[in-house]
Amino acid sequence: AHIQKIEQIAVFAMDEARLTWQDLAGVAVTEGPGLAGALIVGLNYAKALAFALNIPIVGVSHLEGHIASAWLEDPSFPRSCVVLVVSGGHTHLYHMAQDGGAGLLACTRDDAAGEAFDKGAQMLGLGFPGGPALDHLAQAGDPSKIRFPRSMRKSSLEFSFSGLKTSLLYRLQGMDESQLAAARADLAAGYQEAIVSVLVEKAFTAVHRCGV
Repeated sequence: AHIQKIEQIAVFAMDEARLTWQDLAGVAVTEGPGLAGALIVGLNYAKALAFALNIPIVGVSHLEGHIASAWLEDPSFPRSCVVLVVSGGHTHLYHMAQDGGAGLLACTRDDAAGEAFDKGAQMLGLGFPGGPALDHLAQAGDPSKIRFPRSMRKSSLEFSFSGLKTSLLYRLQGMDESQLAAARADLAAGYQEAIVSVLVEKAFTAVHRCGV
């Protein structure tokens, strides 16, 4: 699908920007992190384009691209700052320096927060994507009724969510259908609160450590 669509998307982007290929001074392309198949298609297309137009090519980080979008939206957004990147496959903390460089502070040792949401929703019998479905159910629950563990709270800025998923699994295994039906919203609320509280706590710890 990437091979089939990439040419159409590139042409569409150029038309929307009202540019011709000869207007380009260089090509920037995601070199990682990401899914290997998608990255290979993009890299090869970009290399061919740069070669055909005889212009330079530069590889960029997928995650640093997300970070840079904050300054595209609002050029006055402050530096230096701490940036928390949370997506389906990534949970990273960066320190964005005054000169624009992004220094990685910490990331997840195992599962990303988005994956924890999706797997938790799956275990609770909810739809995909799991984040919105679990959040919707959690609105009807009480996060204080069923508490879940918070991993690595004091030891480092790194994240870990695999133990949280295991904790939810064990709780569900100890419930029959009627117990699960009665507790599902509280389970969702407690599980979501455990993820989000760790994200917030570590982000603000990083803010204080970096002095921003």
